[in-house]
Amino acid sequence: MDKKKIAVPLVCHGHSRPVVDLFYSPITADGFFLISASKDSSPMLRNGETGDWIGTFEGHKGAVWSCCLDTNALRAASASADFSAKVWDALTGDELHSFEHKHIVRACAFSEDTHMLLTGGLEKILRLFDLNRPDAPPTEIDKSPGSIRTAAWLHSDQTILSSCTDLGGVRLWDVRSGEIIQILETKSPVTSAEVSQDGRYITTADGSTVKFWDANHFGLVKSYNMPCTVESASLEPKFGNKFVAGGEDMWVRIFDFHTGEEIGCNKGHHGPVHCVRFSPGGESYASGSEDGTIRIWQTGPVTFDDNESSASIEVSGKISAVVNDAARKVEGFHISTDGKTEEKVEPAAES
Repeated sequence: MDKKKIAVPLVCHGHSRPVVDLFYSPITADGFFLISASKDSSPMLRNGETGDWIGTFEGHKGAVWSCCLDTNALRAASASADFSAKVWDALTGDELHSFEHKHIVRACAFSEDTHMLLTGGLEKILRLFDLNRPDAPPTEIDKSPGSIRTAAWLHSDQTILSSCTDLGGVRLWDVRSGEIIQILETKSPVTSAEVSQDGRYITTADGSTVKFWDANHFGLVKSYNMPCTVESASLEPKFGNKFVAGGEDMWVRIFDFHTGEEIGCNKGHHGPVHCVRFSPGGESYASGSEDGTIRIWQTGPVTFDDNESSASIEVSGKISAVVNDAARKVEGFHISTDGKTEEKVEPAAES
């Protein structure tokens, strides 16, 4: 009888509370990077390929709901329940700017040209901060009908999309006029909205449905019903022939983009899956869960026999470690003590 094959993820420990957002940088000269947001208030930066911990951004005093990296992975941003959005130096871990809000901030996104930071949250206001003039008042778009859950840029920073926590639909805004130019209608609130790497599609998750929209003409291209309520979905960036989705049943499923057929199901998380994202080259995808772990799954057939003792590869991160430890030297994005890149594999601290 054939031995059953199971996928073997890299398991990234370090967060002490649920992981609620993940973001991959584009591929840079130094590789690509993964940043994670957690309710533990400390976003973490990792090597996107290996999952190795690089550093922790410390300074927020409440849950961090959203995180992102700029195009060159030189700066990070985070949106928090402490009523602030912060911009960080991704090489040193230093806080560069803190933008105060009047309520919980749920979403943040760098513009493609890296000059602007977009935020949104429970104030129902989209704010555009000019990072070249961080002390200047932000541009505000205050016509959102509800609390903002997700926000992103598209059309070379000419358009913004947003979704609401308690209302269906995705709203597309003209940046210059601040007016809604289109609404993508959904029955349930959109919990995840991703613009594809090539700019062709907007991938949304609402209720138990994953939808793909034409990002230029705004028509609905595909709509697939999922086996459970899904919180997040991501389209494979290189070929666009598959997508991944995760939600309340704790499984990370992969589907054929053209037919909606389930072609893989990855089990391993011990709580609902809050976020899934493909790496920029499509060779792997990451999932973040209520269980506090990030799992990085290979898109290709990397499998072990199910009777082997280890069905995961552990990658730990120190919760208390800070990127800008003065005793360490930063080489590119890697922390080193002796001029050589070192891997962080200390046991994760327990809370």
